Amino acid sequence: MIPMVLLAVAEPEVLPHSVQFLQDLALVMIVAGAVTVLFHRLKQPVVLGYILAGVIIGPYTPYIPLQVDEASVATMAELGIIFLMLSLGLHFSLKKLAKVGGTAFVAATLEIVLMIWIGFEIGRVFGWSNWDSLFLGAILSISSTTIIIKALSDLKLTHKPFAELVFGILIVEDILAIVIIALLSSLATTGALHLDTIGITFGKLIVFLAMLLVLGLLLVPRLLDYVDCFHSPEMMLVTVLGLTFGVSYLAVHLNYSVALGAFLIGAIIAESRHQHRIESLIGPVRDMFSAVFFVAIGMLINPTLLRDYTLPIAVITVAVVLGKVATCTLGAFVAGNPPRISLRVGMSLAQIGEFSFIIAALGLALGKTSDFLYPIVVTVSVLTTLLTPYLIRSADRVADGIPRWLPQRLTQPLQLYHIWISTRHRDESVRSQVRGLMRKWVAQMGLNVALMTGLFAVAVYFAGSDMDAATGLAQPRLPAAVLSMIPANRADALLWLAAMLVALPLLIATLRKLRAAAMLMAEVSVSKTQAREQTGTIRAIVTNTIMATGATVLGLWLLLLSSTLLPTGWVLVACLVVLALVTILAWRWLVKIYARGQIALRETLAREAEEVDQTPPRQLPSLLERADLETVTLAAASPAAGQHIRELNLRSISGASIVAIERQGQQIINPPADEILLAGDHVLLLGLPEQIVAARGVLMTVGTDQKKEQG
Repeated sequence: MIPMVLLAVAEPEVLPHSVQFLQDLALVMIVAGAVTVLFHRLKQPVVLGYILAGVIIGPYTPYIPLQVDEASVATMAELGIIFLMLSLGLHFSLKKLAKVGGTAFVAATLEIVLMIWIGFEIGRVFGWSNWDSLFLGAILSISSTTIIIKALSDLKLTHKPFAELVFGILIVEDILAIVIIALLSSLATTGALHLDTIGITFGKLIVFLAMLLVLGLLLVPRLLDYVDCFHSPEMMLVTVLGLTFGVSYLAVHLNYSVALGAFLIGAIIAESRHQHRIESLIGPVRDMFSAVFFVAIGMLINPTLLRDYTLPIAVITVAVVLGKVATCTLGAFVAGNPPRISLRVGMSLAQIGEFSFIIAALGLALGKTSDFLYPIVVTVSVLTTLLTPYLIRSADRVADGIPRWLPQRLTQPLQLYHIWISTRHRDESVRSQVRGLMRKWVAQMGLNVALMTGLFAVAVYFAGSDMDAATGLAQPRLPAAVLSMIPANRADALLWLAAMLVALPLLIATLRKLRAAAMLMAEVSVSKTQAREQTGTIRAIVTNTIMATGATVLGLWLLLLSSTLLPTGWVLVACLVVLALVTILAWRWLVKIYARGQIALRETLAREAEEVDQTPPRQLPSLLERADLETVTLAAASPAAGQHIRELNLRSISGASIVAIERQGQQIINPPADEILLAGDHVLLLGLPEQIVAARGVLMTVGTDQKKEQG
């Protein structure tokens, strides 16, 4: 009798889904492992090995009988995106995002606008339709977040200063990609761009981000602290995975990308004290599924397409690499970064990826693009992915060579512009305290309004219903147990009242900040020398006018949010009475709730894993006895001229520190990390003799006048 196992192998029947999935996973991992071992031995990026593994097992490779279910691999690849974006969020905290936010927005916006124009012009040159050309421009404007993260991680560059700016630009790009998709959808369906559609799309995105970040920062770190009390790595890992998949699903459910949701929850978790332990826990899982993601990209390569559309693919690939290097470098430089960092940013962003696939698929779904555009985009994405590690590696060599290629009359204005923009930002931050305070209050009021908008959006959602596929009837979103406790036709009124009660602390805080801002504006705009004895009266008029205008706008906005839920008649009167009583009786309590929330947010954002390099007191005397002070004068040819002290990484490279700068007779003691070194500066170095020698090598001075003082 033939064993059942051998019989099952011999018969060519369709495998069960679970067995098919296991077979696909085994095949992907075996081929990927073998190819990446080879690439590691050849000292090549492992990402390229994953892509080659995808080509080997892909459906377009002839004579190789290794076929897998593409749907199963696509599902695992989606998990790879989630874990890669979660890892990015853990590396890139919200404080870093806030620090580079303005620069990233300027650079990303300039890049997207220029790349859309370049892509459109390329399409027109090949004689493609306006729709094909427009979608091509949009496709080329968004870089691949997952590919860049993997490349920088493999090269161990994620903690470099330029990498922070790269991550910031990628996040801004992903946010702007959502707006681009909405614009293309509106233009394709209606034939015109509607400002109301754009405004609603952008407004919904802002509300989603505000709600998720505020609630996440208040709840997630405290939840992780509680889980940590059990001292169970398994429990911590499962909790983090539950949060990650839950937020990713929420983002997809609200028509945003799964990558955005995974990044946001990672950034929120990064503000907890468990960041490093969580990163080590998810590392193996991330590596596994990210490998599947790049294998899935390789499976999309069609050699036949490479032959039929060789010229367009080559031209578009060159346009992506050169165009993105140029536009991203220009955007980063215009935003105030030095040329070297700007170039490294540009050479890190020279590829297209997952959002490009989404935009290309949108064009097909809307019937506006030709069938050839999507496979061309896939091939260009693969080719630019192959080039990404090499571009990042060669960024420093290119940056060193550019000053030799460019004429002196061009490099000097660039250096002067960088010095001017950096000094301008520093000077403005010193003398605009009033404007800074006003911006802070306006931002807080805007955040409060966004949170209130989100509360009413949630109330409106639960007031609606979903269509039951089985019965074809509308089913309320509120649970049946809740509906059974609510009087008939009163669910909308109670949801509105609940939203108003929860929003009361935010509403009161907004009015208080509005009054403070109005008083400050009145104080600044009305001077005593001009108004004299009427100063108090005029200031009171200005304050009350601003207060009345702001309160009216806020009231109209709340009325607009309440339009679908607002009760009528005596029900409305009863709800208003309840709100008035709660406001009067619990005013101080409501103010305290908001204050406690602010304190909780500040405490969360203040948590940092501080790594302080402290020398034991018993070693200090011997170190100080051996320490030297040396003054080094920067020559005009020194590459350190025109750079921030932070960019040199002098202390981490050599161990020596810059303790003072003498510039044109003026002394800068203990200069900040943002101070820019200029040609002719006398830089005072502190360190051990061997550290001073290493520091001089970093500064690469030529013909310097040095004098050494024993410390």
